[in-house]
Amino acid sequence: MHLRKTHFARRIDRVARSLERRGVVATYELHDRVLANKVARRRLAHAEPALDDTQQEILDQLRSQGYALLSFTDLFPGLDVWPGLDASAGRFIEETEAGLAREAETGSVASELSRRPGKEFVVRRFPYGVTLGFDDPWLRVAADRRMLDIANAYHGFWSKLEYVDLWYTPPVPADTPRRVSQNWHRDYNDRHLLKAFVYLVDVDDETGPFEFIPGSEPDGPYGRLWPWRPAGLAYPPLEDFERRASRLPVRTFTGPKGTMLFCNTAGLHRGGFATGKARVLATFTYDSAAALKALTVRNYRFAGANGSELDPVVRYALD
Repeated sequence: MHLRKTHFARRIDRVARSLERRGVVATYELHDRVLANKVARRRLAHAEPALDDTQQEILDQLRSQGYALLSFTDLFPGLDVWPGLDASAGRFIEETEAGLAREAETGSVASELSRRPGKEFVVRRFPYGVTLGFDDPWLRVAADRRMLDIANAYHGFWSKLEYVDLWYTPPVPADTPRRVSQNWHRDYNDRHLLKAFVYLVDVDDETGPFEFIPGSEPDGPYGRLWPWRPAGLAYPPLEDFERRASRLPVRTFTGPKGTMLFCNTAGLHRGGFATGKARVLATFTYDSAAALKALTVRNYRFAGANGSELDPVVRYALD
């Protein structure tokens, strides 16, 4: 009797998950094709961003290969932006390494270190649901028009800023099995997806560099390999992937501190498998209103602009 109940419960659970997934897919498709994203496309059509040469080059590379690589100071020239970010990153690194040292000494988890269930190998600067305002330099950069104009031109609509954070990935022995996002996958958030990464330390082959398969973004020549679907399977079967891997153009992104990478992570990618030195980076995610209404939620709450009038593009990204 107990066995029958267990089988019945499992069947009910499978049916419930299937119905839930169908509802998520239907909600996403409705907002992508008819509701939220249609409005966002109309807004961009009425206010096309004027890109300078650097922004246009980033956009051209994103459209042709799914990624663009440059130095942070190429996009934000001058001495007024990077020093403050670098100082903030230095404090994050110092605090994280002090917390990790206490963990190693006491054998217990340091309460001040922010981690997510399932991805405990990454220490994050911000706990989930943190409130951020423009006094935070990372939100200020992520919501800057120089960033948003690139995301909006690439997507073809006004984008949402979904995610802002810093990541610290401690090194592990080289024979440690890869976990979750350290394996090849597509981000499930959105078919319209753009991430920006800023390396906050020098990254070489032992520092868990980001890897990407150019052309694997949904509309690319490899987009049909284990294709992106709303709420779909994010991780290709390992044996199937390894069988095809030798024929795929893998790009590995090493670089000095200050390297900046834009990438459509709805394409196949992996990273964060650090074996020699810690990987530290800032990461921002730009996607569509359809994703935020169906497939994901923001990792932060916007504190507001303290009464000042926000640029409409910025307000839309943060609302």
